[in-house]
Amino acid sequence: MHSLWLIFQLLLCLFIGYAFAHRFPLWLMQGALKVLPYFSYLLLIAIACEFAETLHTIANPQLILSNALILAGLTSFGAFGCCYVFFKYAGYQTTQGKVSFDLLLKSFINISYAFLALSFGYVLSELINYFAIPYAISTWHLLLVFMFLIGLDLSFSPIERSWMNWKIVLVPLGCILGSIIGALIAYVFIENISLKDLIMLSQGYGFYSMSGIVVSELKTPELGSVALLNDLFREIYAIILMYSLGWRYPRSAIASAGATAMDVTLPMVKQACGNEFIPHAMVSGFILTLLAPILVSVLAAL
Repeated sequence: MHSLWLIFQLLLCLFIGYAFAHRFPLWLMQGALKVLPYFSYLLLIAIACEFAETLHTIANPQLILSNALILAGLTSFGAFGCCYVFFKYAGYQTTQGKVSFDLLLKSFINISYAFLALSFGYVLSELINYFAIPYAISTWHLLLVFMFLIGLDLSFSPIERSWMNWKIVLVPLGCILGSIIGALIAYVFIENISLKDLIMLSQGYGFYSMSGIVVSELKTPELGSVALLNDLFREIYAIILMYSLGWRYPRSAIASAGATAMDVTLPMVKQACGNEFIPHAMVSGFILTLLAPILVSVLAAL
């Protein structure tokens, strides 16, 4: 019953933001959308504080890193490969584009901000514990605010009805099925996480600011740490695939980007794949951003 209540809170905040966005004052909307990119860093700092506490209770903390790297790699390449098979049998030819070193560098700099936020949160937690300063951080309530902001952002995403066709929907479908296949393969290499939990972790689609908190609340902090790092690494793998193979296999690269295709990796889609693939990225990212909190929370509650 508790799990259902948590899931309901997540979906309610997302729905309120999405459904009532245009009824809020313009100044409030503009302020909220400006805050959104920075709010995720606040979330990461709070998550890192909890993560620091978790590390003190885990026998083999290095397993978190290795498990996340393995799962992220297999799910990212699984999404890429599954989407490639879909479009190969649909008769689509490969495309050629270009690569910008400057944009690649900027992308990795943006990723580094997330790791800096995590590092800051970890150091902050250690200092607070060292000086025995009492504190309380509710990452769950921060996540609810974040989901509300995500709903606002989604309501203003320029999704056109003409984009919703079976060809474009194959991209998020490839990500979903490829991620599950990647989790099944990961089960061979990861012995300390059940198959059900690996499938649950695979459905985060790079939405790291959400998955870590949801899994920590509904499962265990240790598994939540794997979820956080897994989705962070998925974003890194997506950037690598986008620039190494995206010019040749744009739809597959977009599938590997998961939920980030409509925001963080969208500039890379535009530059490496071409403007004609922006609808693929927007639709895929939109669908996966909506599905990620639902699938992760439901699977975690089972």
